[in-house]
Amino acid sequence: MNDGTVNRIPMLAAGHATVDFYQGAVPALVPFLVAGRGYGYVAVSGIVLAATLLSSIVQPLFGVLTDRWRMPWLIPVSMVLAGAGVAAGGVTDSYVLTWLAVALSGLGVAAYHPESARLARIASEGSHVRMSWFSLGGTLGFASAPVLVTPLLAGWGLGASPFLLLPAVLGAVVTLPAIRALSGGERAAEAAGLVGGPVSGSDDWPSFVRLTLVIVFRSVVYVGLSAFVALYMGGGAAGAVALFVLFAGGAVGTVLGGRLAGRWGRVRTMRLAYALAVPAVAGVVLVPGPVAYVFVAASSIALYAPFSLHVTLGQDFLPTRVGTASGVTLGLAVSVGGLASPVVGAVAEASSLRVALACLIVFPVLAWLVARTLKDPAPVPARPDEGRSAPSPA
Repeated sequence: MNDGTVNRIPMLAAGHATVDFYQGAVPALVPFLVAGRGYGYVAVSGIVLAATLLSSIVQPLFGVLTDRWRMPWLIPVSMVLAGAGVAAGGVTDSYVLTWLAVALSGLGVAAYHPESARLARIASEGSHVRMSWFSLGGTLGFASAPVLVTPLLAGWGLGASPFLLLPAVLGAVVTLPAIRALSGGERAAEAAGLVGGPVSGSDDWPSFVRLTLVIVFRSVVYVGLSAFVALYMGGGAAGAVALFVLFAGGAVGTVLGGRLAGRWGRVRTMRLAYALAVPAVAGVVLVPGPVAYVFVAASSIALYAPFSLHVTLGQDFLPTRVGTASGVTLGLAVSVGGLASPVVGAVAEASSLRVALACLIVFPVLAWLVARTLKDPAPVPARPDEGRSAPSPA
């Protein structure tokens, strides 16, 4: 084990937390846009769509680019871009400008994930547990968003949103040493002839496509909950608590999933998680009162337990295209669900928010059914000698 490499996982996790903070910040903005600007369900679901549309379309392209070229500089740039978009979204004076600002944030998110996941793969040395810690960073970023955004905007209004750029700048500064060390180690290893040869393993596209379907189904239910659970629980402080429970439960699920995969295997853990997600999501909709928070937490744990496993499975299904696999499994996992959020919003306006959320119950069922068709592949390193000790300028 290269301890210097592994010890950079916390820094990469901090960067992941920074970027995913802005994905969590968009749902936290929703109640304030409803109260302050009079947006309806369809309008605010369009804002959620703005945060995810560009990410869904562009993220695989960034994955392809990182398979061809090393672009470590893209990581801090994308962090600042994600923060700038959300910061501007609260102070624009029209719906169109708000939509475009939040879409810019989504572009930053899309640019971040493939390259960061590639470096995290090197730093984790193929460990499911260490990769889950990297994923945990993103989950904690989500969880912290309502805790920071709600008090800020409740006290100072939407005009205080420019302060939300500060975490992006701080995250970029914290992550830079790890990025420089890991990319410098790659260059030194390539110069020494330790890496850069033919990639081992062959791509299993049919399994990867089925895994992508699982990710899509998971994303629809999770993004649907994150967009509307605050309103469903009554908005205000109650809504902020619901979002925090939803996002914080994901932190538990992320770490739990990595540990269970070490014992039972990734696919078996994934199947169990989606099976448990079905009654958990149903409980959010069907159980009234404060007990619903328990089911919000259970839903989050079940939906996040396979999150980091999606990443390593995708990389092992496509060992010659790690960037592409990472762009889909890590970034698209969050973003693609936003494409369905306007449909959820339309159902809510046509009937009720409860009926709209009840429609989400079917998606963990579909994820479980497709997961049953997958088999756990043997881990395959993306490059010969990847993860071994290499000269580093750090």
